[in-house]
Amino acid sequence: ETEPLTSKKDVSDCNEGEDCKENGLLVRNPKSALRLVEDGSKVHPSQGDKGEAAQISNGYSGVQSSVPCKGQQQLMELEERETWSKKIDFLLSVIGYAVDLGNVWRFPYICYQNGGGAFLIPYTIMAIFGGIPLFYMELALGQYHRSGCISIWRKICPIFKGIGFAICIIDLYVASYYNTIMAWAFYYLVSSFTAELPWTSCTNAWNTGNCTNYFSKDNVSWSPHSISPAEEFYTRQVLQVHRSNGLDDLGGISWQLTLCLLLIFTIVYFSIWKGVKTSGKVVWVTATFPYIILFILLVRGATLPGAWRGVLYYLKPDWQKLLATEVWVDAAAQIFFSLGPGFGVLLAYASYNKFHNNCYQDALVTSTVNCVTSFVSGFVIFTVLGYMAEMRNEDVSEVAKDTGPSLLFITYAEAIANMPASTFFAIIFFLMLLTLGLDSTFAGLEGVITGVLDEFPHVWSKRRELFVLGLTIVCFLGSLATLTFGGAYVVKLFEEYATGPAVLTVVFLEAVAVAWFYGITQFCNDVKEMLGFTPGWYWRVCWVAISPIFLLFVTCSFLSNPPELRLFDYNYPYWTTVVGYCIGTSSVIFIPIYMVYRLIITPGTLKERILKSITPETATEIPFGDIRMNAV
Repeated sequence: ETEPLTSKKDVSDCNEGEDCKENGLLVRNPKSALRLVEDGSKVHPSQGDKGEAAQISNGYSGVQSSVPCKGQQQLMELEERETWSKKIDFLLSVIGYAVDLGNVWRFPYICYQNGGGAFLIPYTIMAIFGGIPLFYMELALGQYHRSGCISIWRKICPIFKGIGFAICIIDLYVASYYNTIMAWAFYYLVSSFTAELPWTSCTNAWNTGNCTNYFSKDNVSWSPHSISPAEEFYTRQVLQVHRSNGLDDLGGISWQLTLCLLLIFTIVYFSIWKGVKTSGKVVWVTATFPYIILFILLVRGATLPGAWRGVLYYLKPDWQKLLATEVWVDAAAQIFFSLGPGFGVLLAYASYNKFHNNCYQDALVTSTVNCVTSFVSGFVIFTVLGYMAEMRNEDVSEVAKDTGPSLLFITYAEAIANMPASTFFAIIFFLMLLTLGLDSTFAGLEGVITGVLDEFPHVWSKRRELFVLGLTIVCFLGSLATLTFGGAYVVKLFEEYATGPAVLTVVFLEAVAVAWFYGITQFCNDVKEMLGFTPGWYWRVCWVAISPIFLLFVTCSFLSNPPELRLFDYNYPYWTTVVGYCIGTSSVIFIPIYMVYRLIITPGTLKERILKSITPETATEIPFGDIRMNAV
């Protein structure tokens, strides 16, 4: 036990089983003394000298050491890590990260495509046994070890440190295309400040002879060759894909989208440049505003004629679909990419929590909010699709054939344009899309920033603003290919190949490293030190077996059946699949490269190198009053 003393007396010798005063601390001196920091440097336990952890009165554990308490030792108060100003800042940041554009367009589409209401069964099962346990695991890891995605592996299993570098590369890939989608939304937002929305008529310079406005007062018939004014505005004015011949001829750069993206990155920079103290305040707007707008749009959609047709199509269960393997694969992929483990964000955000924060409760709350948001978004989308079907006198399935961003920028935008007070609804809708995307971008870049700053503190710890500036410039330059006339094709390629299988592989290896190398018992002990209770058998079984199998199942399914990409009228050639896999592999390749590098630089025989490489090399510092102690 230790208790602070006000007197500063000289260190006296201690005998076996007696107490001694050392630098103002009363230290009980069994054979397991608390390891202290000597002469301003941390003393870490050697590979074979960890011993069992001695229990201390406040629930923390100290590393056993054979060093006697004789001699002079100096306690160094380590600089405190930045923490969230309020608990709600952390919760809103995590919710804002998890709830993104995909909740609005991807979940409703996948739900009706895979059996409507019946899809909720595999979705719930995959969430309970796969998504939420992985979400909880990352929050607990980040909060206990208080490190980013790179340096944390020194405290878990050093040979897997390449996972951290792979995560950073993946985050950069995401930033290179995800923000371009927000640039499209910003273009729409600016275009919405008119009395008549520009995608409501066929009399504009970008329109073609096939443009058909079936919302006009004239009796207009909808033919197979008809194109709505909203679709032509999206494809010919915003994206200008007609000026590109595909991925082998992207064309020039759209200066309008470039300006939009530049403004978005400017907002991102000034939101995250000072750390979680500033971004935690920004998310009060970006994380809450979408829910206000979703509620308004839900009420408006429910009052539209034909809304019931869309809801019926959305929820009508097709029980036969549950027998198809692809339905379960889609459910697993949706819950995984919705909650978002594997991007380093949960590790980074949790690392700024207070040590005893209840991350278990946080995991349950935020994951539940995320799943409910996805479900409610389906009503927001499909009430409007039912209205569109009623106006076109078509089946909902014909109206709902648009997927991905097209569902938002064509179908939903067109429906809004033909509502009363269309300008108001258009402005708030595209503002919602911007805010949904912004806090996800904050999170993705924070994952990289925290990872690099924790790994190279001597270089960047006092230069965060400069590093964030350099990072945003790199992301902006990396986005230039997506700003071309064929940029939409690049976005689709990156979305399908650059992140999907790579993130699945990363999280699979992360789950294996924590559960099997670091040890499920040690991990559960870490959780107990923070929360005061040990995770139950359900969590242990999920972490050890079910979640890794869940990830392996989704990864193998993706690799065995790669998606055949098609966007608008463009079919992606075969070589683009090879390019996509090369882009995805370019991040994951850091994992085996670092493993080989680690084994080469580690001295000893091959067996000794392997043992040293899978043994934590750095003790985790846990708070203890005004000081920090090392514990393993």
